Amino acid sequence: MKKHIIALLLENEAGALSRVVGLFSARGYNIESLTVSTTEDPSLSRMTIQTTGSEDVIEQITKHLNRLIEVVKVVDLTEGAYIERELMMVKVRAVGKEREEMKRMADIFRGHIIDVTEKSYTIELTGNRSKNDAFLEALDRSAILETVRTGSSGIGRGERILRV
Repeated sequence: MKKHIIALLLENEAGALSRVVGLFSARGYNIESLTVSTTEDPSLSRMTIQTTGSEDVIEQITKHLNRLIEVVKVVDLTEGAYIERELMMVKVRAVGKEREEMKRMADIFRGHIIDVTEKSYTIELTGNRSKNDAFLEALDRSAILETVRTGSSGIGRGERILRV
């Protein structure tokens, strides 16, 4: 079982996301992360799906996605060179001497403190999933107040472009 990041362009219309997710659900495929937003063309959305499966399973997923009317183009980014990022925001307890430690941890992981209160910091991190996981593991669990993650977004490297 290998991780795959599937990027697709689909028509930006009501129900399109639901049909893609329904396809995965109906066939018992798991979506580990899902991001979607409009592109430079407001009539199209770009969806990035992270899933795991054998080459045969991913091939079946791709074929099923291509059959959906709203789907314009599908690419498995993991078949070539690609860049993957995830945005994570973590609200941490920061009181007394913890404040300096949290600043230090944010700096080590190239994070940014984006909100400060008397008792907490909110730290923004961008990186691949393993980097963000490592940040959480480096913190004392009791210091983590809240975590929000976007899921993976990916783009092909160099001249590799997902376009109609």
